[in-house]
Formats: sequence, structure tokens, C-alpha cells
Amino acid sequence: DRPQEPPVAPPVVPLLGARVPAAAAPGAAPAPAAPRQLPEAPAPDHVPIDPAEPPPPVAPLDAEAEPEAVNEPAEGAADEANWNPMEWERAAEELTWERLLGLDGSMVFLEHVFWVVSLNTLFIFIFAFCPYSIGNFLISFLGIITPGKPLLHFHGLLTTLLGYCVIGITLIKLHAIARFLRWRRQRRILGMCYIVVKVSLLSVVEIGVLPLVCGWWLDICSLPMFDATLKDRKASFKAAPGTSLFIHWMFGMVYVYYFASFIVLLREVLRPGVLWFLRNLNDPDFSPIQEMIHLSILRHARRLIASAIIFGSAVLLMLWAPIQILKSGWPTFLPYTLSGDSEVNELSLQLLLLQIILPGFFEQSHTRIWLKGLVRIWCNVVARILGIKSYLLGTEPRPNDDEVPPRQQPDLGAGLAAAHQAIMQRDVPVGFQPYDRPPFFAVRLVGLLVLMCISLVIGSLTTLTVPVWIGRHGMALWSMGSQITPPPNAVATGTETPPRPHELYTAAMGTYLCWIFSRGIAVAVNLFPQGRAVVMERVKHWISVGTSYALAAIIFVLMLGVIPLMFGLLLELVVVVPLRVPIVQTPVLFLWQDWALGVLYTKIACALTLMGPDWALKRAIEQAYRDGLRDMNLRFIIRELGAPVITCFGLALAVPYVIAHSIMPIFFTNQFKKLYVAIKNDKYLVGQRLVNYDHQRKKAAQQAAAAIAQQQAARAQQATQQQLQQGQQQPAQNDQPDEGDVRDRPDPGAAAVAAAQAVQ
Repeated sequence: DRPQEPPVAPPVVPLLGARVPAAAAPGAAPAPAAPRQLPEAPAPDHVPIDPAEPPPPVAPLDAEAEPEAVNEPAEGAADEANWNPMEWERAAEELTWERLLGLDGSMVFLEHVFWVVSLNTLFIFIFAFCPYSIGNFLISFLGIITPGKPLLHFHGLLTTLLGYCVIGITLIKLHAIARFLRWRRQRRILGMCYIVVKVSLLSVVEIGVLPLVCGWWLDICSLPMFDATLKDRKASFKAAPGTSLFIHWMFGMVYVYYFASFIVLLREVLRPGVLWFLRNLNDPDFSPIQEMIHLSILRHARRLIASAIIFGSAVLLMLWAPIQILKSGWPTFLPYTLSGDSEVNELSLQLLLLQIILPGFFEQSHTRIWLKGLVRIWCNVVARILGIKSYLLGTEPRPNDDEVPPRQQPDLGAGLAAAHQAIMQRDVPVGFQPYDRPPFFAVRLVGLLVLMCISLVIGSLTTLTVPVWIGRHGMALWSMGSQITPPPNAVATGTETPPRPHELYTAAMGTYLCWIFSRGIAVAVNLFPQGRAVVMERVKHWISVGTSYALAAIIFVLMLGVIPLMFGLLLELVVVVPLRVPIVQTPVLFLWQDWALGVLYTKIACALTLMGPDWALKRAIEQAYRDGLRDMNLRFIIRELGAPVITCFGLALAVPYVIAHSIMPIFFTNQFKKLYVAIKNDKYLVGQRLVNYDHQRKKAAQQAAAAIAQQQAARAQQATQQQLQQGQQQPAQNDQPDEGDVRDRPDPGAAAVAAAQAVQ
């Protein structure tokens, strides 16, 4: 051992409380000085790890000092403590395509494939199939599911969770039996299994169930804002349950994330110890997994209920109460319009909102600084009104807002903050700073809560109305010169009211206009007191910066316009259209939706590229990110990043079209047509007729000839009858006429036969 160096990292405590004695190496020489006893050395409270801090000095390795191998675990712990996750070279070896795909063709690779498949199968069998089978058996045994009454949605997920709950309860009972029978090894194994099940279930509840509940509560409280009802939400859930749950979970997760970010900002302003009931996420000793392991289920249930109450109360104050005030005081302002004349997918708008607008707005340093300044001003005003400045902000300013104060020993007679720590008994340290307790302190705290609720309602009401109102007027000015056709229902009823645009556009436009206006006021307030020369110098600097940013407009058009549009259109044509559109139908493409989804695809592709092996596209993205906007190399980005990607997407879109409309007709289309016609004639053809034979005209000619023949036959018959009548009226001059008279007389029978032949 090296007694002259103190331990860098705190000693590792076993999971279930078992003590592991420090063993000496068999070949270690005894030290001449007093030996150092590691288990008896007091461990520090916490050792903050700063990634920017250089690693501790390490003594040079000596080839003859073989006993130093005894302290190898301690050195490994020190290296692990100083490990920085952003240093990719220290995290793992450099990735290559061969290492990533594993296509080296060796027996070691086949062995790795075998173990991966085997362990994957075992993992699925233990953690998926067994809980599902247990839950399904329990549901069938209790008669919850019958052939006429099955679970409508998420049968597999609910059955698996029920199986995990049954396994956890069974492990608790078996652990109690093993403890009663004093089976130490079996009890330890059962305890480890129970910890795995417990951490899994608590993770599902905190990451899945709590954000989902927050998302549904947000939707329910905002129903009047969109002129919707619970029946509409129920119908949408029945139509697409998975999509509905995912959207609500996503909005709930975003709400929880920004709520936690606001709590972190409050901790930077308020006195340490005010927010004793909320977790300090910046505390280096805070570990959620350790809390899940050590704390009981009852305490976790209490924390979850408290978190749900806090989140739900905040939603009521910031969403439901302002909506009710708007409905009563300004009824024409609501509802928000979420549908327009253009075919825009709402999911694409939500992805655009969550991926571009919100991160671009909340990650700005100016926005965070302004919000922090507003919170500090509000705290100062309220503290002076109520006389609790010492409790709310402290008696002296904090030297560093991000610094976590050291752990303080709780004193039972030190006031309310010490009582807070005594009640919580938390494993992680909670900062505390002394304060002066004024008279009627409880009444002042109640007044603080009331003012906080009123301020939240007013702030939320302002946020919901001012940007949307400004955006609506801006959109009205924008569309004033355009001819807007009224909707069909308005034309039918006779009321021509112009359709309102989508509220995402109005809210975004109003928000950015407010941001520009407030930013201009802040800059003017800071610059005007400094004099005219400083103002002119700043204006010149802005002109130069604007000129440099003008070059970035081309990059923005390429990176945020052309590439996402081509990416989204390519995936739409290759993946979505073959799966959703039948062959007999023609797909309808919406470029706006394809662009919005392409932005998301581009972000995912950039993240995967940066995580992958080193190649040209990764180096180009990293170089563009390092240069930034002001030092942007336009030629490098277009040549190394924009041109290859656009060329690749352009070829992927154009080559199949060219092949389908030029090469395929030349070589294959005629043959396929002939084969198709032959098969059709052989299977379905009944008879043939001449194409140039007009049977209608022939039939008309035959009818005309028959009519003429009938007229001629009628005339001949009439003439014959007249001759017969004339022959009967003449007196018989001679009883026996001569042969000449008999031959010249017309024969009635012959005339009738001739008329019949003419008719035929």
C-alpha cells in the first residue's frame, strides 16, 4: 500500500449491508510505519466530482514495486470517480464499422453471436414470458377475463405488470420465511431478486405512469380551451389507443421536465432549506436508484402521492383557473383553433413544437436570465411585504448559486427549517441556512402561499392571452390583402366569417414578437446610459454580425429546409406509402407534414452519426458545430456536408422514378402487357366481333327494305282486287272465250305468289 496518499473516492458500501474486510496481499511487505486502517478511517460526507478538475497526481510506476498491485481496486475506484462521460476515448475503444457490425468472420464472432442470442432468449423468458404467464394465470383464475368480456386495450402490458406485482409479493413472503428460518444465503438471494423487481416497478411508475397521469390531467383541464369534451377524447382513445397514450405521456414528460427545471432555477434564488420537501437534483449525493433500494414502498407511495398533488395543483393554477377566467371575462377569445383549411397533420405540428420551438425558446440563456430576474424581483417584493426576507432569501447573498452547501447537523430547537430536516430524515443532504423568525410566522407563510397562487394565475393568464392576441392581429395584417374564401358552412348559412389560422402559428408569432420587443427594451436600457459613442459602436458591431449571419441564411435553407424535406419525402415514399396506400389508389403527399417529420428524422440521424464510428460525415458535423455561426465556413459546409447529403437524397428520389418511367417501359412493359392480354383473353374472353362492322346501320337498312317491299306488295294486291271486281261487272259476251283471251287475262294466283316472294 501507499500510506502517503489519502483515498480519493469514498469506500464502497455493500448493497445489503454486509461488511467486506480488507484483505492483505500474500506477498506484501510490512510497512515500517504504523499501518493504515481503511475501515476505521472516517469517510467524507461527499466528494464532489468536477469534470473540469484535473485528475489527482499519480506516483510514477516502479518496475520493482510489485506490492502496489494490492491497491489496484482503490486506483480503479479513483479512476472511476474521475471518469468523465463526455470523453468518448476513455469510455470505450474507438468504434469502426467492422467493430460495430462484427463482420470479421472469426470463430470469436460466432461465439459472441451465440452468447448474445442465448442470453437474449433467457432474458426474454425470465423477464417477459414468466411474468406474463403468471399474470395471465391469475386473471383467468380470478375470472376477470371471460370469453365474452376480455380486456379491450393493452392486455399484454397490464398482464405483465400484474405478474411482476405477484412476483414481488411472493418474494416478500419468501424473504420473511427465510428470515424466520435463518437461512442467510437464501434470504440474500431473495432480497436481491426483490430489489430488482422493486426498482423495475418503481421505475415504470415514476417514468411511465406519473407522466401519463400528468398528461391526461393537462388534457382534461384544457378541454374548454379547445372546445372539446370527454366524449371526443374517449372516441380518439378508442380509435387509436397507443397513439393517444404516447401523446399524453410525451406532454406529461415535457411538463415534468420543465417543472423540474423551474425548481432548479428556484433553488438558485431562494434560501437553502426553503424547498425542503422537493428533491435537490444538483446534489452530487442524490441517487434515485439508491433511494429506490433503501426506502420502503410506503415512503415511495407517499412521495408519489405528494408529487401528483403538487403537479396537479400547479396545473389547476396555471391552466384551469385562467381558462375559467377567460371564459367568464373574455368569452370571444376562446377556443383556440387547432384546425385550418390546409391539410396539416397535428402530430407534425406537435413534433415541430416539441423539437424546435420549445427547445429553441427555453434553452436560450437570455430567457433563463430574464426568468430568474423576474423570480428574484417577485421574491424581493413579496418578502418586503410580508417581512420574511430572511426566511425566503436569506440574510446574506450566496457566493455561488450552483454550489451545494455542506451538510448541517439538525438542531431540534433551531426553528422550522431544522424541523423540516427532522421530519424528512432524508438520506441525501439538504442544505440549510439560518434565518430570523418574525412574529405570526405561520400567518405570513399562508400569505406567501396565497400570493404565490395569485401570481401563478396572473402569469399564466398573461402567457395564454398576450402572445396569442398579438399573433392573431399579426396574422390578420398578414392576410388582409389576400382573398380568403369562406368555408362552405358559412356560405350555406349566409355568415361570411374568415377562418382563423392555426393557433400554433399565432402563438409562435406572438411569442417571438414579444421576445424581440422585450429584448430591444433591455438592450436600450443597457446602452443609452453609456453614451452615443458606445451606442454607435454597438450598432456597427451588430451590422458586422448581421452580415456574417446573412451567409448563414443559405445554410439554414439547406439544413432546415431542403435536407429535412427530402429526408421526410424519401421515408414517406419508401416506407409509409407502400404500407398505407393500396395499389389501386394514388398517394397524396403533404409537403408540410413531410418537412416536419423530416426535421425529427434529421435530428435522429445526426445523433446516430455522432455516436457512430469516425467517417467523413461525422467529421463534417463536428467541424460545423465547433465553428458556430460567426466563424462558419460556407464553402466547407456546402462541399462536405450539404452537397453529399443532398446528392444522396436526390439520387434516392430520382433514380427509381427514372428507372420506372424510362428503362422499365423499354425492356419490360410491352412484354408484360402482351402476357397480361394473353392471360386475360384466355381466361375471360367469350366471343369476338368485327370492329368495323356497324350492326346498327345494317339493321336499319334491312328494316327500310322490308318496309318498301311491304308497300309494293300491298299495292299489287290492291290492283289485283280491282281487276277482279271489274271482270265480274262486265257481262259475259261469250260463254266460251277463245284461247287468246284466256292467255291474256292476268292470273290472280300468280300475282299473289309474286307478291309473297317480293315480301320475303
